[in-house]
Formats: sequence, structure tokens, C-alpha cells
Amino acid sequence: MNPNDKNQINNDQEEIRLNETLSRIKHKIIVLSGKGGVGKSTVAVNLAASLAASGKKTGIMDVDIHGPSVPKLLGIEKIPLDQQQNRITPVQHSNNLKVMSIGSLLPDSSEPVVWRGPLKHNAIKQFIMDVEWGDLDYLVVDSPPGTGDEPLSVCQLIKDPAGAVIVTTPQDISLLDVRKSVTFCKRINLPILGVVENMSGFQCPHCSEVIDIFKSGGGEKMAEEMGVAFLGKLPLDPVITSGGDNGKPFSTDEKESTSLGSKNFKSIVDQLISKVEGK
Repeated sequence: MNPNDKNQINNDQEEIRLNETLSRIKHKIIVLSGKGGVGKSTVAVNLAASLAASGKKTGIMDVDIHGPSVPKLLGIEKIPLDQQQNRITPVQHSNNLKVMSIGSLLPDSSEPVVWRGPLKHNAIKQFIMDVEWGDLDYLVVDSPPGTGDEPLSVCQLIKDPAGAVIVTTPQDISLLDVRKSVTFCKRINLPILGVVENMSGFQCPHCSEVIDIFKSGGGEKMAEEMGVAFLGKLPLDPVITSGGDNGKPFSTDEKESTSLGSKNFKSIVDQLISKVEGK
């Protein structure tokens, strides 16, 4: 057989497996940011956890190849993935939440992944077609910062996404890069579900005064200027920080349900469900 014909057959088979997997997932949400350190993974993890807690069958796919943080944020960094006959069983975080991350494949959390673009593209393809996702209501994709290989690969492979959630912080240096993410989505015809402004103000626990450490309102203003929806603000909140460090999403912690961060995040999730399922 001609090597080119063999390659074409392999490509066709992969395309079939990819489409079969995606056909069993109703809604795919891609979480993006133009800037690192804005809390994008925290938003992605808490979105997935909230959807799962509400009864939605949910998966979260961590495609941050060089800096996977989803296992740590969900407290599953020591749980290995089960791989048998080229099929991968994702980590079952809860009854309704499945997790796939390269962090669960590394022998040590300090081990770097030194890969170029083609390897990363193939890995992301495997994360979709070779993982036993089953039937899902939602797949949340946590992309690394920027508009490079990983988010582009995700958008090429997932041809019918519900849309993107873009995370920023209020200050100008963050908004400068996040604007590029908005333009990226528009250029590749990826619907934008909305913008989340993270680290927006800090409420003093003693006097309740709100201090805008990183400014406030920049994300909302940017969303308005660029003609996209604004989903809401998340404050600088010790509850959010400790939840991430302890591997317990703050959005599903009943003890913290009255905190400002939890209330605001619930509103964000409700809006997203309405936007996605309303379509």
C-alpha cells in the first residue's frame, strides 16, 4: 500500500473517532484568557464543578500542556489515569464530573513537558478521541493563556463549540492582551459567551469597605467597547484562594455559599446555562 494512502486511512479513522466522541457531548465551552495569572483555570474548574453539582454530566479537559493546574485545583493530583488498549479513563472527581489533564500523566508535578506545536496538537486530539468521556451535557476546556497552539488546536478539533468564556483582571496590562483573545475568537468565528472580570475589588472583612487593588470595571468596559457580553465580576476573596489551594472548588462549598465570590459566580453560571441551553 502506498504510504500516502495508509496515512489517509489513519487520518480518516481518527476523524471518525473524533466525531463519534464529540457527538456524545452536547455543549462545549472553551475558557480563554490573553494573559497568564488572571484566574482562568480557577474559573474553568469552578464552572465545571458548578455544572456537575447542578446535575449536569460534565467533563473538564485541561489543555494547558506546560502548566496544568486543574488536578491541583480539584485535589486529584495524586490520582493516576487508567490507560488500557489506547483508551484512557478520565479521573472521576464526583458522580457528574470527569477530568482529563496531562498533569495526571506526569510522574512528578515538577516534571516539565518540553513539546513543540505538532506534539501538542496530537495530544489534544487524543484528549478528545481516546478518552472515555461517554455522554456529557457539558465539556469545559481550560486553555492556556494566549492565542497560540493549544487554543487554536482546540478550535480546529471542536467544530461546534457553544462558545468561549474570556477571563481578565481589571488593570490595563491584562486588558491589553485579553482584547487579543476577543479578536482571536471573532477571526475564527468562535462565539463569545461573555467576559468575566476576576480579582475585581477586595472587601475588607472588618469594615466591609471595598478596595480596588487592581482597579475595577476594566473588563466590563472592554466588553462593552468590543461588543461582547459581560458576565460579571469576581472579587479578590480568601475563600477562592483557599479553595484552590485545598482542591475544593469554592463555588460548590456550602459553607461559603453566602460569600460575595460564591454569589457572583452563581450568577455567572446561571447566565451561561441560559445562553447555551437557550440556543
